[in-house]
Amino acid sequence: MNTNTQSIFFLIFAFAFCAIQAQQINPEINSMAEKLESKVIEWRRDFHQNPELSNREFETAKKIAKHLKDLGLEVTENVAKTGVVAILKGNTPGKTVALRADIDALPVTERADVPFKSTVKTTFLDTEVGVSHACGHDTHTAILMGVAEILTKHKDKINGTVKFIFQPAEEGPPPGEEGGAKLMIKEGVLKNPDVDAIFGLHINSGTEVGKIRYKPGGTMAAVERFVINVKGKQTHGSAPWTGVDPVLISAKIIDGLQTIISRESPLVKEAAVITVGKITSGVRFNIIPESAEMIGTVRTLDPKMRELIIRRMNEMVPSIAKAYGGDATIEFQNNTSITYNDPALVKQMLPTIEGIAGKENVILSKATTGGEDFSYFQEVVPGFYFFLGGKSKGTEKAAAHHTPDFYIDESGLLLGVKVMSQLTLDYLNAQ
Repeated sequence: MNTNTQSIFFLIFAFAFCAIQAQQINPEINSMAEKLESKVIEWRRDFHQNPELSNREFETAKKIAKHLKDLGLEVTENVAKTGVVAILKGNTPGKTVALRADIDALPVTERADVPFKSTVKTTFLDTEVGVSHACGHDTHTAILMGVAEILTKHKDKINGTVKFIFQPAEEGPPPGEEGGAKLMIKEGVLKNPDVDAIFGLHINSGTEVGKIRYKPGGTMAAVERFVINVKGKQTHGSAPWTGVDPVLISAKIIDGLQTIISRESPLVKEAAVITVGKITSGVRFNIIPESAEMIGTVRTLDPKMRELIIRRMNEMVPSIAKAYGGDATIEFQNNTSITYNDPALVKQMLPTIEGIAGKENVILSKATTGGEDFSYFQEVVPGFYFFLGGKSKGTEKAAAHHTPDFYIDESGLLLGVKVMSQLTLDYLNAQ
């Protein structure tokens, strides 16, 4: 290589390197995010103190819509019942990226000792319950509202379109209702304009503030809810040989189902879980009942393993019941698909996350068997879903999600705002 060629090569390399660095972190975005931090926390506390259950997020949606309208965005309300969608068009045409935040709370009575603690109560499935943001969706909503404000004020830097999706009922709609990501897709949320990629995040109480966890490919499980109905023959408890015991059959079925995991599933490939969470049968101690009902979940991270497990459950349940003189049926309801992070999209956007959080704070993690209906968006378009640290530094063990003591350190929200803002710009401007 001669001197002139070397010089040209060095200049090209230097230009490319600087361009990559510029894409990773924008001082204006960082500065604006820091100025917005107190407002984002204020929004979060308001949502936290006024939580609403799935498909009932009426006041939450009104507050979101007002903010987006005040920014001058094109806003559509009542999407999938209570969802809000806003569109920001950049100064130049290009691809469309969607950003999603879930907005619903849970039927959990809060115990965390914070000044903005939820005292809301409601009736859920005929039972009076407390309501709280025991999974952190209030933080997701506040973060995306902050991102919308930043990107709106940087419209001149956007090549393409941003679609902000505030999704209701991620925790699942009430029985007998549709809702969540599935209904949003059904109503065309990924159309007009057509979405090319989607990003989402989830606050994590077990990950330290300032850190981000991610995984290419399957990162959260497909979740199937199943109901097993066992039919026996009622008789007196003193003479079990004159009847058919559905409780005994249920025990044998539970035992048999676990062998599908321990003896038939290739667990070196991915994790899988079968859990029976509820069993109902009988009315009195000395009566063998006529029937029993079991309700549970199947969680899988690999499509072929999912197919195997469901097929074997369908085969095993009636066969075990028949072997003991009874009958049994099993029905499945899909709750989420596999949350699948498109590997090419992860590879493309990882430098942005590392540039903002610091490479040492971005952690490649193993998959989890929790479920997330963001997965339905990823079945239609490439998506990237990651976990944002929300555990206070120095805390050894944090309360789990969906529990009364769930707690999030609000200092973690700022990183979420920065990363989601910059991911959007870098994705659109790289096209």
